[in-house]
Amino acid sequence: MSILVACVILLLLPINNVICKRMWDYALLSIDTTTSDPTKFEIDAEVQRISRTEYGFSLIMDYHYFPDDTTFIVAGGYRSNTGNEEDYVVMPWSLPTRTYEEYIKSFYESIVLKNLEYCSNLPAPDKAFPVPKDNVYKFDRCVLNGEGMPEIVPDGYYKVFINATGEVDWTIIIRMKISRKTNLYG
Repeated sequence: MSILVACVILLLLPINNVICKRMWDYALLSIDTTTSDPTKFEIDAEVQRISRTEYGFSLIMDYHYFPDDTTFIVAGGYRSNTGNEEDYVVMPWSLPTRTYEEYIKSFYESIVLKNLEYCSNLPAPDKAFPVPKDNVYKFDRCVLNGEGMPEIVPDGYYKVFINATGEVDWTIIIRMKISRKTNLYG
């Protein structure tokens, strides 16, 4: 009987390793940024080749103002089967408009830090607000690991955006192609 139990456990072990893991891969296509006032907020980003098959991004955010309770953040995205601009439709995984402080308390820790802490100088959540004036955040060759994101995502082309409004309006738009993982165990 114990041999039967051991065999069942060994058979289920690979399935257990797949549960709650990201079941998709992505290819980073582009990253675009805009700012309404480069003297108060500079932002620069580029896609970088990490390895033969992997791309990441580097980004610099240079704050010369204080995001306050009049600064709002909204994040969301669009999906397309073809990648043509007219084919994109809104995704249901959007973050509602929140003040900068509310964004730091929720979305920042659960998704941003989990994916980008290793490649950036981002502060801990308790030190992220208020943002000190003349502070520079640097992201170097970042590759998203998918923590805090949906485990299953339909194949297609995606445009994901983060938009800030207030004293300075700025936007980051990331374009990527998502496909199902071919190796579900790795």
